[in-house]
Amino acid sequence: MPTLPREQAEGERPEPVRPHQVRQVAESFGTDAQRYDQARPGYPEDLVARIVAGSPGPDVLDVGCGTGIAARRFQAAGCAVLGVEPDARMAGFARARGLEVEVATFEAWEPAGRTFDAVVAAQSWHWVDPVAGAVKAAEVLRPRGRLAIFGHVFEPPAEVAEPFAAACRRVAPDSPFAGQPARRPLETYQAGYAKIADTVRETGRFGEPEQWRFDWERSYTRDQWLDLLPTTGGLTRLDSGRLAEILGAVGDAIDALGGRFTMHYTTLATTAVRTGTP
Repeated sequence: MPTLPREQAEGERPEPVRPHQVRQVAESFGTDAQRYDQARPGYPEDLVARIVAGSPGPDVLDVGCGTGIAARRFQAAGCAVLGVEPDARMAGFARARGLEVEVATFEAWEPAGRTFDAVVAAQSWHWVDPVAGAVKAAEVLRPRGRLAIFGHVFEPPAEVAEPFAAACRRVAPDSPFAGQPARRPLETYQAGYAKIADTVRETGRFGEPEQWRFDWERSYTRDQWLDLLPTTGGLTRLDSGRLAEILGAVGDAIDALGGRFTMHYTTLATTAVRTGTP
């Protein structure tokens, strides 16, 4: 996410805007909820099983549940899941698929005395105020309940990433992708999850956070990848003309690879257990 300046005194260094402060982007994913649900990848079964096994019971709160991609995995594992989602369009899609969802940001959501065995955030915690979110998670978790924050590292091969980055810089210089390198090392993402662990630790309400990692692969055809790209935060608000130009450049790059490529995914998680009494 690029840094956006606020009004500041002369000579003062501008403060970066955190993703959770850019609400127009955070709440733009419901533009095409069906595409989002079909195109976005799921989550490793080993991750879900480990969270379930490490929680004291089956009641799960899914923060920023979107269309329910992660929630359905937890339901399949025998959990009772409640979703919290700020985008009413995404929430409506998830409800139609059998998930109970309440529309609100996590920070503003009212638990009304309810508590849970696990609080999970799948590819969504960067849209939550990290300090307020960690405190609220502690408040709604039962003793020994587990907080699990996780997401994917999206780094396609350089042959796909470079044309995408160049097209973003040319066509959409104000896009969050335009100010980023074509590919970032895994250590960049790991550092982000380490910062999440620091914030969780600072609440004083959790045991020592753990860092989990799951590596896996998925093959994408040209059409499959071009279906996924418009669901990413930097592109959800682009007009059709600029989006088509970016997708055209990426499509040409995939064609040059024979029409498909293999994505090497890493799913990272920061997780910690709630200590003490309610």
